[in-house]
Order: sequence, then C-alpha cells, then structure tokens
Amino acid sequence: MSDALSASATLCVSSVESADGARAELMLVSPADERALRAAVLWLPAMGVPARHYLALADGLASQGVATAIHEWRGIGSSDRRAGRRSDWGYRELLSQDLAATLSAVRQPWPQMPLVIGGHSLGGQLAALFAAMHPSSFTGLVLVASGSPFWRTFPRGPPIRIAYGAAPLLATLRGYLPGRWLGFAGNEARGVTVDWARSGWTGRYAARGLDTDLEQGLAQLDLPVLGIRFEDDWLVPPGSLEWLLAKLPRATATRLVFGAELLEGRPPDHFAWMKAPAAVAGRIAGWLR
Repeated sequence: MSDALSASATLCVSSVESADGARAELMLVSPADERALRAAVLWLPAMGVPARHYLALADGLASQGVATAIHEWRGIGSSDRRAGRRSDWGYRELLSQDLAATLSAVRQPWPQMPLVIGGHSLGGQLAALFAAMHPSSFTGLVLVASGSPFWRTFPRGPPIRIAYGAAPLLATLRGYLPGRWLGFAGNEARGVTVDWARSGWTGRYAARGLDTDLEQGLAQLDLPVLGIRFEDDWLVPPGSLEWLLAKLPRATATRLVFGAELLEGRPPDHFAWMKAPAAVAGRIAGWLR
C-alpha cells in the first residue's frame, strides 16, 4: 500500500481494538518531513468503501502539511468482522465503540495537534454525528460528497423513499444488506441498514440503543464546516447537503461545488474524484489554513 504514496508522505498502519473486541487497521499518513506537519484529519470512508481507497487523498494532504488518519468501518476491508445473520451492529457500535477507539489511537501520535474530522458520503454524516458527541475533540468538520439521505431532498424522491422501506426488509431476509450484489455500498449489517434507512425516511438521525440525542448534539455543534459537492453527484443533490448543514445552525459553513475542470477531466460525481483527489486535498488544506 505504501507504493500508492509519493515521497512526500509516510504510512504507518496499526491495529485498533474496540470495546467489544472488534479489530481493524488504522492508517496514519503523515508528511515525510515532520517539521511540515501543521494539522491532522480523522477521515471516515463512504459506506462499503475500504480505507485504502483514500490513500491518494491522504497523500495529497500530506504534501501540504496535513496528516490523515483513515478509519476502517466495521465489516469492511481490514475489519475482522463481516455482517451476517449471527453478526450484526448499527450506528451505536460504529459511533460509541469503533470511532471512540480510533480517536484514542489517533491522539497517541498527535496529542496536541489540531484535529479535524471529515468524511465521504455516509462517512461525512457519521463524522458530523461523532463530532456532535465529542465537540471538544475537533476543530472543524469536512463533508465531501456528503449530505442527508432524506428522500425529500432528491429530485426523484418517491422511488428513493420506497428503497429505504425495502432495504431493512431485504437485510432481515438475507441476514445482511447484500450491497455488493445490489451495486450499492458493501455487505452491510442489518443494524446499519435500519439506522441509515431511518435517516433517509425521516430526515432525522437516531441510533438504536444509543442513549444520545444526535439531533440535539448537531444543533449545538459550534465548529467551522467545509462542504464540498460535485456537480453531477445524484447521490448528494444540493438539497441533501443543505438539509445536513441546516442541522448545524451554530456552524460557520463554507460551500464549494466542483466541476470536471477541477478533476482532471473526470466526471464530477460521487466517486470519480477519488481517482483524482489533488484538487479536493488542496481545497481542504487551504480551508485549514
């Protein structure tokens, strides 16, 4: 994996264990010259996307003095768990156990470094929720191709609303949501599917078994926020990002819209930017400055 990095970055991979024993790798990408380090980002992947796919983004950030810790979702990539009829979890485990363990691990090499949390797609949503649960731990929030999945924010909302109703049923029948077979996300746990579909159906965030008012936490979160959207991203139309930002009335939001001219000719959609992340890395680094 280190072959994906330029000479301006170094990669350190460690194992992180959650409170219930689940394990996954944590990738720490830092500037090769430690003297250049000036900020750090805790990065959360999109649903079903392994952490390693964000190494190019982390490399671009390292070249501008920003270190990146790339979290791995339970059930994906290096995680030792796989969703199934006998193995289930939801937002509660992702937020209160896995991300809590990652945050503790990130603070070991960078105890005093200003830390921003950010993510792609569902990763951005869960970054906002985790920041709302731990507001003093972060100095900013970055949302890339991320917004609320609320069906009313989509131009063709009714079919999406139907999908939110069908996904938990399918997950219950199969024991997990077969995302790889569906061509959407990975093989997701039933609990994650239920929590995600609920937010898509109602426009509000909640997690089964989590004794925290996530909506209230978002409303009280006072952080600068960078929201990057892509022109042809049908998964995050303008209303989707705005619905999420409206949950953060105390935040100071900066909005950017990327077209193909900023992505080396690649389509400005939900995933293509990952193959040409230099401009995204540059805008994030510039915003951090």
